[in-house]
This record gives sequence, structure tokens and C-alpha cells, in this order.
Amino acid sequence: MNPRLLIDMNLTPDWVEFFGRHGIDALHWSTVGDPHADDAELMAWALQRLCVVFTHDLDFGTTLALTHATGPSVI
Repeated sequence: MNPRLLIDMNLTPDWVEFFGRHGIDALHWSTVGDPHADDAELMAWALQRLCVVFTHDLDFGTTLALTHATGPSVI
């Protein structure tokens, strides 16, 4: 089973099509959540749905490390 990617707001929605062409299920946060939501909301949504977060924001990895969270994974 391939992981589903949740693409963060700081990246273009064009990534959805790019990953789709390569057989990777992806969706952009703007299509499933509030574009103004904080990182914690996006992370909770991704964790609940077993998505990997694809982002350009370095804070996601730091948040996982500081909170000792086990997910979601972040690229």
C-alpha cells in the first residue's frame, strides 16, 4: 500500500497531478481543510487519515521531535 500524501499550503497544488502521474495518491490541504488553519490542525488531520505531510516548512519535523509524536511522517 502506498502512503497518501497531504501537500501543505506552502506548496503548489500542481504537486497533486505530478504525484498522481507516478501512481502516488496525493491531495492538497486547500481541498480538505481551512487554508488558514495552523500547523497542528493539518498535522492532526494527516495523522487521523494516515497521510504523510509533504511540506517546505521546517517546523513540522521540529514539532514532531519536540512533542515526541509518532506521526504523521513528514517529507
